[in-house]
Amino acid sequence: MNLWLVTIPVFLIAATGAILLVKRWRKSAFKFLLAINIAVMVGALALLVGALSSGPAAAAGGVEPAVAAAAAAAPPGAGGAALIAAAIAVAGSSIGAAFAVAYTGSAALAAMSERPEIFGRAMVVVGLAEGIAIYGLIIAIILIGKA
Repeated sequence: MNLWLVTIPVFLIAATGAILLVKRWRKSAFKFLLAINIAVMVGALALLVGALSSGPAAAAGGVEPAVAAAAAAAPPGAGGAALIAAAIAVAGSSIGAAFAVAYTGSAALAAMSERPEIFGRAMVVVGLAEGIAIYGLIIAIILIGKA
């Protein structure tokens, strides 16, 4: 079973507990939740630093010399940095595409309300705005391939 599926009930229980805590003790609950958030943030930063500063994992016996040489030549944390860059590329392009589709979609609907025959042209413009997300996905695939 996937680890993320197991954590969903834990997050639901924690969110319910946080809501009940805030309803019962307002000021002290805010300080308590802030302390928990700071502790989680420090732990996440420690994991990030550990992931970026570690070297490549040692492979088991029977590894080809070319693969071992390529793994040894890569600077420590280069694979993790490429994955983070891929995530940033996808997230940034998706957010940009969301804004573009929101503006062009609302303008297309407004134009189609007056002239319904321009449906095809309006959807082409909305589709071009959605292409921004596809560009980010392509960049992410290239970065993951180089990681």
